[in-house]
Amino acid sequence: MGIGAFALFFALAVCVTPAERKCLLSGSWRSDTGCRMVVSILSKDGRFSGSYLPGSAASDPQILTSPLEGSQQDTGLVPQPTFSFTVHWRLPDSEAARTTAFLGQCYVSTNGEETLHAMWLMREAAESPTEDWKATR
Repeated sequence: MGIGAFALFFALAVCVTPAERKCLLSGSWRSDTGCRMVVSILSKDGRFSGSYLPGSAASDPQILTSPLEGSQQDTGLVPQPTFSFTVHWRLPDSEAARTTAFLGQCYVSTNGEETLHAMWLMREAAESPTEDWKATR
């Protein structure tokens, strides 16, 4: 069993160059729902910042680009790193404070294509502890 696992790892290492295996979050990303994330700064320690624009912004000019901050695992250690980031929503004419946390992983296909898979949880400010139950989606 140990020999089979080694052979499989070796085959993968031969088929994909090291540059293709690393997944870096810097750049512009678009989701299947039209959301756009731009990671403009990616530091050596994996921290990053940028902006996020929800897909609904295409039909609603009132929606503003919102700042994001996050981190990813070291791609030198993990070629398909996990990541997390938060978006602090900027909403025009709204006093409601909203933050969304995203958690996911970056995958690299054998042809070098990077894909992000993520889940999110959004929190709105609650008026009181009794309203807390409906503030998280």
